[in-house]
Amino acid sequence: MKQLEIRRAEASEAGMIADFQQKMAWETEQLELREDVLAAGVQAVLADSNKGLYYVALQDGEIVASLMITDEWSDWRNGTVWWIQSVYVLPEYRGQGVFKRMYLHLKEYVMQSELRGLRLYVDKTNTAAQNVYDAIGMTQEHYAMYEWMKG
Repeated sequence: MKQLEIRRAEASEAGMIADFQQKMAWETEQLELREDVLAAGVQAVLADSNKGLYYVALQDGEIVASLMITDEWSDWRNGTVWWIQSVYVLPEYRGQGVFKRMYLHLKEYVMQSELRGLRLYVDKTNTAAQNVYDAIGMTQEHYAMYEWMKG
């Protein structure tokens, strides 16, 4: 794979990110998201970094992957942990180390900052993603995730 550029997403890339999120929701959960709600949600993050940050990977100037970062304050670590969320890599770029390079980019940033670490969650049935996370040195922890969502 040629040189991959990894950087923070720009506001002009909201449509592509929303499209990736729609595809990811369908692929992972067979969930069709409301386009107006999704578009507004992506725009909200791009307009307010307190809500999160999007990163993109570009190959030859075209976006081939995106992910979102959100903050978690850890009282145990007296610092912020970044959560990696909403990961999507175009199918034709999977298996080529795109996510690994995005992860290493973020990890290097964390190492040079006051941030305490990186976390992510993965669907229990998504063994392909779990294999990638294992291969890049992330560890599966002992926590189970629970949630309640309105609506």
